[in-house]
Amino acid sequence: MKQETREYDFDWMLWSSVTSGSKVMDGTRKEYQALLRLIPNFRSVIDVLIRQGEPGRLYMKMGAEYLDDIKTVHEKGKKLCFGTFVAAKDLFYAFDNVVPAWAELLTVYGTMMMRRGTAEYMDYCCEVGFTETSCSAQRGSVGAYLAGLAQKPDFLICGAPGICDTNANSMQFMSEYLHIPLFQLTFPSNLTGKRITDYQRRDYKALIAFIEEHAGSRLDEDKLRSVLEEHRRQDEIINEIFDLSRLKPCPMPPIFNLFLYSGKLQSSGKTSFTRLLETMLEVVRENAKAGRAGTASGRERARLLMCYIDHYTTDGRFWQWLDDQDISLLPTLIFTFFNKGINYAEGREDQSYAINTSSMDTMIESLADINSRMPMVKQLRGPYDAAGQWREDLFCMSRIMQPDLAVYIGSMGCRNSYGANKLIQRDAERFGLPTLLLFADAFDDRVASWEFCVDKISEFMHVRGIAS
Repeated sequence: MKQETREYDFDWMLWSSVTSGSKVMDGTRKEYQALLRLIPNFRSVIDVLIRQGEPGRLYMKMGAEYLDDIKTVHEKGKKLCFGTFVAAKDLFYAFDNVVPAWAELLTVYGTMMMRRGTAEYMDYCCEVGFTETSCSAQRGSVGAYLAGLAQKPDFLICGAPGICDTNANSMQFMSEYLHIPLFQLTFPSNLTGKRITDYQRRDYKALIAFIEEHAGSRLDEDKLRSVLEEHRRQDEIINEIFDLSRLKPCPMPPIFNLFLYSGKLQSSGKTSFTRLLETMLEVVRENAKAGRAGTASGRERARLLMCYIDHYTTDGRFWQWLDDQDISLLPTLIFTFFNKGINYAEGREDQSYAINTSSMDTMIESLADINSRMPMVKQLRGPYDAAGQWREDLFCMSRIMQPDLAVYIGSMGCRNSYGANKLIQRDAERFGLPTLLLFADAFDDRVASWEFCVDKISEFMHVRGIAS
């Protein structure tokens, strides 16, 4: 790792960038335009977010709150829990002294906000002995923690053993290298059934006991109830946004996908996310009423479904390119959460979760059910073509949202998705959905540049006669 990379802590740089960016619209529009000239390295990504109006401003505020909690965790006498994005956040916000930090979220912040990306942190993982074939979504931030360039975690949680082996390996390596206690949740290969549900709930109770031991505090029942009730309100708003997204043209702006799932992954159960969702819903309702697409032009040339994850290239260029091309971005497949009443769970209600706040036991059971249906944990726990797994979710989402094409991109370390993506492509084409596989890395532009990805998507659409 270069000496200059070590000059500033990773978590401080993210906090500084996002916090400063969250304040740029606190003044007048003229002041904002003048400020952009002074921040050439950040103006593009800031403008991509802020041009969304109030939702963009609140998204930045929510991110600033999240990163401030991480940066100041030990100053405030709290414990830092580090883990992967597949662990539901509500539990941690029900403790008075626990702050969650998730590897993939921090990697995305770094990849989007920092001009040089997170490549040096990824490579540092390999320098100290971690495998280079592991997921770049974790290595982009884990490298900074291994180098001591962030607040040292007090304990670790891995939420995807068996579902994502690099999730498990990265947390195990961190635990050994930094001498930090680790808890690993486990998941059966099926999702539903009493035996499986009971197992997942017992396992989740063991996680709570682990956190209580290492945090030195107890799970607060009143706080947990408040968090889950806020979560339920958020789910109700998301249900309506997803219903409106079925319309043609799709009234949801492309970047709202990022706002929605990153809010779920970092601020679920917090009022800052609820406020963001409320403003998003207002925009989507207005567009739907006017018959406008969510793109800046108000037109829709094509409807795109990302059948795994989005592309997190520098400056948020993925969402901006879609907007410029008048392409509606439908809800990203892997970031489905299966809350009660969501349209893609219709007819598959046993795969969704419901929140019951009547007692401590029912709330813990609700948390376990939420956690077992987190993104990737649900779709990749068993054979790709089994009930409730990746293929079924793709077909159900396609019937509802009516995409013109699907695109796959992942991480070069994602063995479970790369091991099945050609089968997914074959089955999707038979289903009638034109599907493109991008052999690139959503978090590391060195594997294949963003320009390469744009060329491939554009060529695919031209050859298949989509929006030509």
